[in-house]
Amino acid sequence: MAKRTVDILIERLEGRTPTLAMVLGSGLGPLASEVVDAIRIPYADLPAFPVSTVPGHAGEVVAGEFAGRSILMLAGRSHYYESGDPAAMAGALESLAGLGIETLLLTNAAGSVHETMGPASVMLIEDHIALGPNPLIGRAGGDGFIDMSHAYDPALSRTIAAAAAKVGEPIHKGVYCWFSGPSFETPAEIRMARHIGADAVGMSTVPEVILSRFYGLRVGAMSMITNLGAGMQTEPLSHEQTQRVAKQGGARLSAIMRQAVADIG
Repeated sequence: MAKRTVDILIERLEGRTPTLAMVLGSGLGPLASEVVDAIRIPYADLPAFPVSTVPGHAGEVVAGEFAGRSILMLAGRSHYYESGDPAAMAGALESLAGLGIETLLLTNAAGSVHETMGPASVMLIEDHIALGPNPLIGRAGGDGFIDMSHAYDPALSRTIAAAAAKVGEPIHKGVYCWFSGPSFETPAEIRMARHIGADAVGMSTVPEVILSRFYGLRVGAMSMITNLGAGMQTEPLSHEQTQRVAKQGGARLSAIMRQAVADIG
């Protein structure tokens, strides 16, 4: 299916050959509206792409110019909790690699485990903790034994941090902890996450990072903080809150992304 998908993308892209792609998380889809001369391809037209069932994930590839660079934006992702498959994005990422994408920027909405990193903050992900199943389980012949020492490309992370400084936007740095979802974490799980070294928690991204490294892509990732973890705020946690706050803080993340894309070598 990946080969068929690559063939379809090549045909629909009309000669464009981007090497940079970006995945837009919950509430961050409006960034795709900034793509110039955009070509929009629904995931449903791409055999290797999953169709997300989560509000705030449009489910389309948007190709064009962004911050002076040719780019593919994936407006939406499929999550482990939707199907029980941690490798739900494998076909899409294999297709990107087959198309010639070399660099992947990932964004997500996440909860903070620190009061000092509140809603509408942006966190550069420097490492992760996986509490869900590995998306490479079942790969034959030992192919899944990939080195994750630098899962988040250090040079790319430095570029993102420098971009934030250039545009005057504060950015935190930390560790993202992946929970399976779809229910939000309990207060005890938030305390555990903090104890084991996490700074933010969420329900995506980590499987995509593992798969991206498997397919040879270099990865950078950022979280838009939409809430404090369970037991740390009075407002009940909800997906509506995630989408609402992501929109409020989206301008901050968008400014950093524009500069980072322009600066990526």
